Amino acid sequence: MIKNVSVIGAGTMGNGIAHVFAQTGHPVVLIDISAAQLDKALQTIAKNLDRQLAKGVITVHQKEATLQNITTETDIGKGVAAAQLVVEAATEQEALKLELFGKIDAAAPPGCILATNTSSISVTKIASVTKRPGQVIGMHFMNPVPVMKLVEVINGYATHTTVSDTIIALSKKLGKIPALANDYPGFIANRILMPMINEAICSLYEGVAGVEAIDTIMKLGMAHPMGPLQLADFIGLDVCLSILNVLHSGFGNPKYAPCPLLVNMVHSGKLGVKSGEGFYTYTPGTKELIVSEKFR
Repeated sequence: MIKNVSVIGAGTMGNGIAHVFAQTGHPVVLIDISAAQLDKALQTIAKNLDRQLAKGVITVHQKEATLQNITTETDIGKGVAAAQLVVEAATEQEALKLELFGKIDAAAPPGCILATNTSSISVTKIASVTKRPGQVIGMHFMNPVPVMKLVEVINGYATHTTVSDTIIALSKKLGKIPALANDYPGFIANRILMPMINEAICSLYEGVAGVEAIDTIMKLGMAHPMGPLQLADFIGLDVCLSILNVLHSGFGNPKYAPCPLLVNMVHSGKLGVKSGEGFYTYTPGTKELIVSEKFR
């Protein structure tokens, strides 16, 4: 039974993952090289717990217990020393993840399961830099983690069945719904989602329709809670481009080639919500959707 959990990376995904584990009674060590980022993550978790408290989802006692379950660490070796499960949630860069998993493997206890929150990078390749490939698995949470129910569980080529079964059972204990996939480019979520987003961008690029029309058609016609262009902004256009490049490279199929408009936007620093502008412009403190001046 997994109790002690270490989460590597204190960004949006990492703090969300730490939140859900801590809220379900797991002692969590949240690890990041930046002490300032760790402080920011704890503040974010506290704010999200306050939202849950205001909605009556949790009690004051549960909020306090969740925060008490989280400790922070800037040293990977110390942070994973007592872990039964390590969940890596660092930036979606292959070289970085391979470097991290080499360090995690060297420091984590022999029976510890190593999971990656990657949304597209090969779990098998990540496992190949460790001495325990059978204990490496993908555990792809969705953003925002405390709200979204899905966990995409990805078996690497060598992942043991017992490890997969353990992670599926654990995901259910977190209140999530696990869905199992095998390790091929984009897995399931992004293999289907990213071509849709890319096609929406191509439709804009080719002048078929405007930003609002494309998103409205998909929201009202297909019952999507968010249009594909707004969703791309939310995910991050740089992340979308990175995943499409993985799909294009992995399958060698031109249907996965990223739209030139997406490439240009990323090169121009227009990354969506994180940069303040993508297909829409974003102003702190307001939820109003305003189409970027570039596309009006």
